[in-house]
Amino acid sequence: MFKKWAYYVSITIIIAFLSSGFKPFSLEAHDWFNTSGEDKLSYNYPSLVSADYDNQKIPFTAKFFVAYKEAIATRESQGQYKLVNTFGYMGKYQFGKSALRAIGIRDFNNFLHNPRLQEKAFEALCARNKYELRDEIAKYEGKTVSGIKITESGILAAAHLGGAGSVKRFFKSNGRRYLRDGYGTSIRSYMRKFGGYETSGIVADSNATVQL
Repeated sequence: MFKKWAYYVSITIIIAFLSSGFKPFSLEAHDWFNTSGEDKLSYNYPSLVSADYDNQKIPFTAKFFVAYKEAIATRESQGQYKLVNTFGYMGKYQFGKSALRAIGIRDFNNFLHNPRLQEKAFEALCARNKYELRDEIAKYEGKTVSGIKITESGILAAAHLGGAGSVKRFFKSNGRRYLRDGYGTSIRSYMRKFGGYETSGIVADSNATVQL
């Protein structure tokens, strides 16, 4: 009987000893960890000033000129340098032969197999169109025409599709003319889709040609 009593006493003492090593769990607030407020649990970075993490000097990369080029290339050819469509437009940006001649390219086979030349050609044509449409850019940029917010990049994209003359006719009609390419794509759609990109680095040049 004594042994049995001693056994139970020993167990009780051991449990009491182990229990004394634990404290009730409680959440505490620190500078980096909060337990109050609407969100209950929240974390702070080393600085509690959120503005310290907002670098306003870094632009949205998706609107860089390189992104602009790739967006147009994807729409034109899915980015294929050697593509020639049923109307004879060729390359990653689907140039017509007359446009290529205007920027100094006459060896069309070389053009089709020269990615670097195609990239330069796109920039040269943008420079020419920017010069040709300088008045329209100055007059309409930032305005809304026929439900479209007009931007320089949108104007240049529309000119790439249908030529500078088509863009001028679009504005003269106050956006009422639906000018389209051979596949039915309207310059309105390009003006809207490719608006807001960074094209200020393109210098307007009436005589822009490709220099390699």
